[in-house]
Amino acid sequence: MALVLAPELPATAWFAGLDAQMRDAAGVFAERPVVADLSAAVAAGGPEVAPILLEGLEARDLRLVGVDGVSARVLEGTRWARLPRIQGRDLPREAEARVAPPPPASLLIEGNVRSGQQVVFEDGDVTVLGAVSSGAEVIAGGSIHIYGALRGRAIAGLRAGAQARIFCRRLEAEMVGVDRLYRTAENWGPDLQGRPVEVRCDRGAIRLNVID
Repeated sequence: MALVLAPELPATAWFAGLDAQMRDAAGVFAERPVVADLSAAVAAGGPEVAPILLEGLEARDLRLVGVDGVSARVLEGTRWARLPRIQGRDLPREAEARVAPPPPASLLIEGNVRSGQQVVFEDGDVTVLGAVSSGAEVIAGGSIHIYGALRGRAIAGLRAGAQARIFCRRLEAEMVGVDRLYRTAENWGPDLQGRPVEVRCDRGAIRLNVID
């Protein structure tokens, strides 16, 4: 499972944010393949920014396995020319209007996710009837519903993107993430600890709201 990173301009500010995320949630990035989505940065700054951004990602020891949003000609003659170009991940709007999406799949876990376990379900939602223990991880293509305590890590929206959400009966998590946004326990304060919480994206930021 590859992480998708989408650098934005100004690059200095974006990389500073990435560095902070890598410090706070090192386990998310460690040894995982990364696809660089350069479409937004290239649209804003031109194709010449592509090698600069790829250099910045590699300087952080990220394992690049693909690139999106830049033509082969731009990377020709560079060491990134060998990277697969993963283009057309989103359907054009006209195609979306004609083709009805299939009903979302779901995975039901009737029990706890124990420490050290990793549950990855990219095809849809994940529902855990028990708890997610410290050191465990749940990753979903859609939303995540946890009927017990969330003590480990939960990452939603691998496919659904910013529309995905995380719901848990009791927030005691190490980290939560939706789409490409992440937040660790140190960054949401004691007021949410132990409470039933909804995690969602809101205008480019991750929000945690008490739902009792």
